[in-house]
Amino acid sequence: MNRYTTMRQLGDGTYGSVLMGKSNESGELVAIKRMKRKFYSWDECMNLREVKSLKKLNHANVIKLKEVIRENDHLYFIFEYMKENLYQLMKDRNKLFPESVIRNIMYQILQGLAFIHKHGFFHRDMKPENLLCMGPELVKIADFGLARELRSQPPYTDYVSTRWYRAPEVLLRSSVYSSPIDVWAVGSIMAELYTLRPLFPGTSEVDEIFKICQVLGTPKKSDWPEGYQLASSMNFRFPQCVPINLKTLIPNASNEAIQLMTEMLNWDPKKRPTASQALKHQYFQVGQVLGPSSHHPELKQSLNKQVQPLESKPSLVDLESKPLPDINDQTVRQPQPKNSHQPLQSIQPPQNMSVQPAPKQPGQQKRPQTLFPSIVKTMPTV
Repeated sequence: MNRYTTMRQLGDGTYGSVLMGKSNESGELVAIKRMKRKFYSWDECMNLREVKSLKKLNHANVIKLKEVIRENDHLYFIFEYMKENLYQLMKDRNKLFPESVIRNIMYQILQGLAFIHKHGFFHRDMKPENLLCMGPELVKIADFGLARELRSQPPYTDYVSTRWYRAPEVLLRSSVYSSPIDVWAVGSIMAELYTLRPLFPGTSEVDEIFKICQVLGTPKKSDWPEGYQLASSMNFRFPQCVPINLKTLIPNASNEAIQLMTEMLNWDPKKRPTASQALKHQYFQVGQVLGPSSHHPELKQSLNKQVQPLESKPSLVDLESKPLPDINDQTVRQPQPKNSHQPLQSIQPPQNMSVQPAPKQPGQQKRPQTLFPSIVKTMPTV
């Protein structure tokens, strides 16, 4: 760690703290994630999901893990630095985003997600706090602490995703979910970009399903038989609700945007488009250059660094600079609870560390609990 100077703390959570740092050699800003537990061998480090996934992913819209350092049994992740996250970007606005800006943000999110899925992983915790930004021009997916390999075998029984962005199959305790849960979360994020308000702000798992039903309407058994089987196994009945047209809730969205959100927010995970399919949607077929902008100085520097060849140093090092052993593809498994079908109840999400900055804490800002058409009518666009 003597190659980096720490500058200030960016966040602190259950599993680690994040510091802003600077490379003593190049002067480049970095985000340093220091894990709180100790690691006594490289094997322990290599089994971390965040290392397993990010080591294999190199894309303009995925946060770059520059190296991992183990020093005095402490583990440090060195990430590229991004100044804010999408939640902060939305929170600090007093005007709605123009659709062209939202389209470019969504394009980058889906590009990163398609790359992650193509390389055999799904994220499991897509939310605005885990999308790091340099303004709306550059967006990168971060925090792979919950990521899983697509080829790892279910059942998946451990905690997954933040409630407001949690897919119905996860809320109903499915143990065989996969990459469509990320697509659902992205659909929820897209709606939030238009209104600056969460679409499904449930206060508990039961309330989350109720909020979804209020907007999408009660699913028909013929439309999602697996969902009814999941509900039946835990003695849950869907509330009876009439669907609301998303255009009523999000009047500033184009018809193409409404159509894409509707497809991504399908009750049945098998009927949701993949991230790659979503990128081919008519919503993106416009006369607009999409992707990271190269005009902003910070963005240009960031993009240039991505195409530079890697240094001869190993990408993950300890004090002895040992070569990195190959990471095997065996996913870390959590023990399966004896009773896998529990009644729906409120679950307090753990404070999973984002790369930076820190997610909001419960007492800092109360986000709205309902979504009404008036919230977009009273706010001017840029």
